[in-house]
Amino acid sequence: MRFMFVGDSMTIGHAGDFTWRYRMWQHLNATFGGPYRIVGPRTELYDLVAEAPVSHAYGAPDFPAAARRHLAGWGEGWQHLTPVVRDAVSTHRADVLLISLGLIDLGFYTNSAQTADRAREFVAEARAANPRVRAVVLPVIPNVRADNDPAFAAEVARFNELLAKAVADLDRAGSSLVLASRPASYDIHRDTYDGTHPAPSGEHKLAGAFADAMHGAWGLGAPYEERA
Repeated sequence: MRFMFVGDSMTIGHAGDFTWRYRMWQHLNATFGGPYRIVGPRTELYDLVAEAPVSHAYGAPDFPAAARRHLAGWGEGWQHLTPVVRDAVSTHRADVLLISLGLIDLGFYTNSAQTADRAREFVAEARAANPRVRAVVLPVIPNVRADNDPAFAAEVARFNELLAKAVADLDRAGSSLVLASRPASYDIHRDTYDGTHPAPSGEHKLAGAFADAMHGAWGLGAPYEERA
């Protein structure tokens, strides 16, 4: 089974991060009952000094190069990854997409309805490459901006409603879509380092959201357990 991580800055991470992708790799190694591979066209972290995704300085030296693959970008959202997902799924033969997108779209590019439409387009593009592709989608976790901008907070809430409807509408036999649950204990003041990007505790909670969704919906792996 071939897993591909799809996301924005919370998924790509920056130089020195472990990333929630690393936490998921640990979890799959410990619980997945068959051969698997992590795939995608990119491997880099974002370098804040260079302002470009050129770093390979992961926080965990045991994270092998082959498992660092992803389709994620700093400042990228549904708007940016929808045009490239068909090629990525086709080229890397992805079976399962683990998707965390939307915050950057809502923050800079599109409103909730437009962002939800783009999410639907993304699914169509992924299925054009692999009609049996499966996906777990994480709702947008409101960041620190939502604490001080009621209009933005309302757009995030509205998008999450529209995303849940899109997942329900588009779910089908042979190409399952699952909406993950936001981790109940996720606190942007404790689980992030800047009100948006996950600290190590947040990385575990994001990985756990995907792992628990896969296990609950498809019986893959096991419920998430935090590992050092």
